[in-house]
Amino acid sequence: MRIEDIPIDKIRRPLPRGNDPEKVKALMASIAEIGLQEPIDVLEVEGKYYGFSGCHRYEACQRLGQETIRCRVRRAPKAVLKMHLA
Repeated sequence: MRIEDIPIDKIRRPLPRGNDPEKVKALMASIAEIGLQEPIDVLEVEGKYYGFSGCHRYEACQRLGQETIRCRVRRAPKAVLKMHLA
């Protein structure tokens, strides 16, 4: 596993999730003031990034107009990606 800043537009979010707007708003204020404190987790499968957690942090950074987001990147084969999508 490695920590890396990844362009937000390169992270695919295959499972839609409804975020709590108030939580996103609070995270936006926090991230604007002190930065993102906890990276989101992404899978790297064949050079593509997939995010399944950190939905509120991802949306907050996206809405703040940040180009990248700090990620914990774990390489995985397609079989692992399929398990997440099942």
